[in-house]
Amino acid sequence: MAANRSATADRRARIEEMRRAEQARERRNRLITIGVSGVVVLGLVGFGTFVLMKKSDEQDAKNAAAKAPIKAEQSWDAKKLGRNHVETAVKYDMKPPVGGDHHPVWMNCDGVVYANAINDVNAVHSLEHGAVWVTYSKKAAEADVKKLSEKVGKTPYSLMSPVEDQTGAIMLSAWGKQVTVDNASDPRIDAFFTKYVQGPQTPEPGAACTGGLDK
Repeated sequence: MAANRSATADRRARIEEMRRAEQARERRNRLITIGVSGVVVLGLVGFGTFVLMKKSDEQDAKNAAAKAPIKAEQSWDAKKLGRNHVETAVKYDMKPPVGGDHHPVWMNCDGVVYANAINDVNAVHSLEHGAVWVTYSKKAAEADVKKLSEKVGKTPYSLMSPVEDQTGAIMLSAWGKQVTVDNASDPRIDAFFTKYVQGPQTPEPGAACTGGLDK
């Protein structure tokens, strides 16, 4: 009988020891889980903060670029540029034109690259809607034309076409604004897009750049 009681007591002791070990293991696992979760949460918070700060910095840089003057940019008084819709030829004071009376139908300008010359009177209507018009002559290098085509192709409210009798190799026009550059690497190109694609110079912000002429 004594031997049985001793065996039973030993068995109970082992069971109790196993139970305590299991409880200790569960506590360790909970602590590890809490610790890992904390690290993950902190990592996510840190990453989210980094992303938000990066976006904020990018927006600040964009805002600064939109306010900064563009070197050698030409400007015309927007109030003196006619905005009548006409279906007759218009004589513009600049080439390419940056504003004035124009045709009732605009050129599609939702990132459209035209292989051939387009009508000034329709392109000017696109500028009225807040588009940037990129033009080039035979002076422009083929690689520059390709690079600009890619930029325009992914930029809503922009269009591109050849203008052989313009003075510069590459010219960018918005309503009342224009700049001439020699190559597609000129930083003024990005600045011009940032500042004038649907920029403050736009007479009709938000007006359509689709539903017009496409050739």
